[in-house]
Amino acid sequence: MTDDPSLIIDISKTFDSGLYVVATPIGNLSDISARAVKILQAAEVIAVEDSRVTGKLLNHLGIKKRMVPYHDHSKAADRDRLIEAARHSVVALVSDAGTPLISDPGYKLVRSARQVGVSVFPVPGANAAIAALSASGLPTDRFLFSGFLPTKSKARYETLVELGAVRATLVFYESGPRLLASLSAISEIMGEREIVIAREISKRFEEFVVGSAQELAARYADAAPKGEIVLMIGPPVDKSEFEKGDIDRALTEALARLPAGKAAAEIAKRFGLDRQEVFAMANALKAKA
Repeated sequence: MTDDPSLIIDISKTFDSGLYVVATPIGNLSDISARAVKILQAAEVIAVEDSRVTGKLLNHLGIKKRMVPYHDHSKAADRDRLIEAARHSVVALVSDAGTPLISDPGYKLVRSARQVGVSVFPVPGANAAIAALSASGLPTDRFLFSGFLPTKSKARYETLVELGAVRATLVFYESGPRLLASLSAISEIMGEREIVIAREISKRFEEFVVGSAQELAARYADAAPKGEIVLMIGPPVDKSEFEKGDIDRALTEALARLPAGKAAAEIAKRFGLDRQEVFAMANALKAKA
């Protein structure tokens, strides 16, 4: 609670014209803020991903407003009309759930609005990635959000190898049908790092499950989980805690399918080691074979 009057926003005021990026609930409709409701009430137009989804929220709030579609397939002309409206009125941008622009469309709209001098105002609220991270029990002092993992196995593998050496908690969005493939790739690339799966946050069947990628893959082997999923991977263990045998085994497996240079690069990223050092280890292993 602040005692500084300058930091207190009067939600009953008339809002300035501009583009308002409004966070909406990710599940529990009670999570919408009082300020967000006031802005939706004041908006001349609301830009939405899907009018059916946002329509349910507006109906719950007792708000009737003109909605226009704004999504990945919207054209420049659609963007221009919204920006022109925001010059002299309140235009609200919402996604189907959560904070707009977080793995949702809207980046080009916000960027274009700022480029032509139209004010853009964030209206904070629910966000699945942050909500999941806050209750995960994983380190939160440093984390990397990377949206959805690629759907194709090669691209997914390359992404996980690239991010595996990042000394931070990794946060992804994922779908139920693709979760098993992602867990299998994580197990292969990152070994026994701690994984937390958060599902249906703030909804009736909210669930947090903790384990290794291998353990969680076994859990979901027979049936894919339903609902919205946040997949979190704990940061890599300090390399001093690895046994040399762990690195040797991983390197031997990599050498069975890759040339020495590529195998060394992959294992160096996975364990946070010097590439040239691992390359020398690879050559030594090949000499023994």
